[in-house]
Amino acid sequence: MKGALLVAGTTSDAGKSVVTAGICRWLARQGVRVAPYKAQNMSLNSFVTADGAEIGRAQAMQAQAAGLEPVADMNPILLKPGSDRRSQVVLMGRPLTDVDAMEYGALKDFLRERALESFDRLREAYDVVICEGAGSPAEINLRRGDIANMGLARAANLPVVVVGDIDRGGVFAAFYGTVALLSPEDQALVSGFVVNKFRGAVELLQPGLDTLRGLTGREVYGVLPWLDGLWLDVEDSLALDSRQTVTGTPHGRQTLRVAVVKLPRVSNFTDLDALAGEPGVLVRFVTAPGELDDADLVVLPGSKATVSDLAWLRSTGLADALTARRLPILGICGGYQMLAREIVDEVESKAGHVEGLGLLPVRVRFAEEKRLARPTGQAYGHAVSAYEIHHGVATVESGEPFLDGCTVGAVWGTTWHGALENDDFRRAFLSEVAARAGRDFVPAPGVSFARLREERLDALGDLVERHLDTDALLRLIEKGAPAVPFLPPGA
Repeated sequence: MKGALLVAGTTSDAGKSVVTAGICRWLARQGVRVAPYKAQNMSLNSFVTADGAEIGRAQAMQAQAAGLEPVADMNPILLKPGSDRRSQVVLMGRPLTDVDAMEYGALKDFLRERALESFDRLREAYDVVICEGAGSPAEINLRRGDIANMGLARAANLPVVVVGDIDRGGVFAAFYGTVALLSPEDQALVSGFVVNKFRGAVELLQPGLDTLRGLTGREVYGVLPWLDGLWLDVEDSLALDSRQTVTGTPHGRQTLRVAVVKLPRVSNFTDLDALAGEPGVLVRFVTAPGELDDADLVVLPGSKATVSDLAWLRSTGLADALTARRLPILGICGGYQMLAREIVDEVESKAGHVEGLGLLPVRVRFAEEKRLARPTGQAYGHAVSAYEIHHGVATVESGEPFLDGCTVGAVWGTTWHGALENDDFRRAFLSEVAARAGRDFVPAPGVSFARLREERLDALGDLVERHLDTDALLRLIEKGAPAVPFLPPGA
C-alpha cells in the first residue's frame, strides 16, 4: 500500500500524538513501512537523534511506535517558546533564529518549502506517512500561513481525520465548529472524526454520533475509551495540570515521594516518566513551597528560560525552600544550572551575571551554539546513555562527579536528559535517595523502562485495532478523502 493521512485535533492535547502513534504501531504490526511526521511542532519536550538533530519528543515516540530510529525529517520545524512572545526556531534539528510572532510570519514561505521537502522525502522512503497536525485546523486567524494543518493537507492532498477529547466536554460542538469554520477547499479534505477519552457505554453516545454524521456528512471512525497510564512522552504541558502518578506497590515498606517543580517554561519533563513508572514512586508536579515539605526528592527539571524561571523560583518562595532543604535535590539541565553559584547569560535572557541558588560548586556560561549530543558514561557503577540539549556550559569547581555534573551532599546536578531511563542506574540512584531521605523504599528488581514504553505503544496500537474502523482508515490512506458535502458557516 502507499499513501498518507493527517491526524488533526479540535484542540491542543486532544490526543493527536497518541492517535498518530497508535496508527503507526498498528500499521507497523501489519508489516507496513510507516513513518510519522509533524511539519511544525511547538513544544519544549524534545529529543536528539542519532546524528545530533533536535526534534519533538512526541515524534521520537511515534518513530519508536513505527519501529524506526527518529530523524529530523519527521519534525522539520520545532518552535521552542522562551517567553510569551518569542520562540527559538529549530529547522531540521538545528537552531535557526529567535523570533516573535510577526517575525515568524516573514519566515513562513521559506519554512513551508523546507517542511514539504521533508514530507516528500518520507513519502519516497516509506509506504505510508501518518502526519500529526498542530493545535486545531480551525484556528482561522493563523490559516493563511498554516504549515501543519490544512495548509499541509491542501499542499499534499491529504485526507484529514479530526480527533476530539470528549472528557473535556463539548466535543460535538467542537467537531461541527471545526468543519464549519473551514473553507470549502479545506472542508473537502476533512473525512471524519475520532472521539477520544470516552468513559462509559458507547451505546449512550450513539445518538450524538448519528446526529453528527447527519449534520456534517462525515463519518465517525470510532470511539477510543479512556485508558489510564498513557502518559509517556507527552509533548504539551497541559497534560501536567492534574498529573500525579504512582505505579504499583512499594517493594519496600514505604512509598518514595518525588516533587517536580513545574517551572513556567519547563522543558523535557518526560525525564520524569521513568520515575513515574517505578513501582512505589509517587511523582507529582508542584508550584508552591509547602508542597516540598513531605517530598523525599525534589527535582528541578529542564527549562527553556533558565534565568527567568530562576527569578520565578525566588518570587514564589521556592528558592528559599530549596536552599533551606537538607533532603535530596536533583537538577537536570536548566534545573542544574539554577543550582549553580553563578550564571552568565548573554545569549538566552541576555541578563549577564545572575546569582544562582548556590547549592552546587558550579559556574554556568551560556554559549551561542547549542549543544546537541547523545553522550554515554557511568554512575554508581552502571552504564548510562542520555542526550543533551543546552546552551549553558557548566564548569564544575569541586564536589564529587555525577554523570557530566557533580554532587555535594544530597544535591545532584547534570545536563543529561534521559539518564533515569537507564534501569540499573535509576535503581542505584533511588536507593541512594531513599537512604538519604530515611525512607524504607527499595526499587523493584527487573523493572524495564524500555519494556514499559513498548507496552504503552502496544496499548495504543491495540486501541486503534479494537476501536477504530481500520478498513476505513486504510481506504483513506490509499485512496484519499471521499467526496463530502460542504458545510456553510452557521449552517
